[in-house]
Amino acid sequence: MAVVGIGTDLVDIERFREVVARTPAVLDRLFRTAERERLAGRRDPIPGLAARFAAKEAVIKVLGSGMAALPASDIEVLGGGDEPPTLELHDRAAARATELGIHSWHISLTHTETHAGAVALAES
Repeated sequence: MAVVGIGTDLVDIERFREVVARTPAVLDRLFRTAERERLAGRRDPIPGLAARFAAKEAVIKVLGSGMAALPASDIEVLGGGDEPPTLELHDRAAARATELGIHSWHISLTHTETHAGAVALAES
């Protein structure tokens, strides 16, 4: 296997929180139902959502696309917490990964009180 690409992203949690407070429907545009439900029971789901958003941005960077061409909801971040995070790609994201010969992904999520970050690595 060969590395196809690596992407990273960092999200300011308070800025993300402000966007969600101002426009709650953004969560429906950025996240699939399972992603939102997984974090809904947390005292504060925003840091986890911000980390998942960072992962989506990191994946989009690997795929060489932008949010306009590739919606964040096409990238589903599963697991987290006690489970290792994994990705499931849908629609345009899945098609782009196939075009690039990507067969597997490795992702890492993290957050502090102020920032959430992610790294995505794609292999052929």
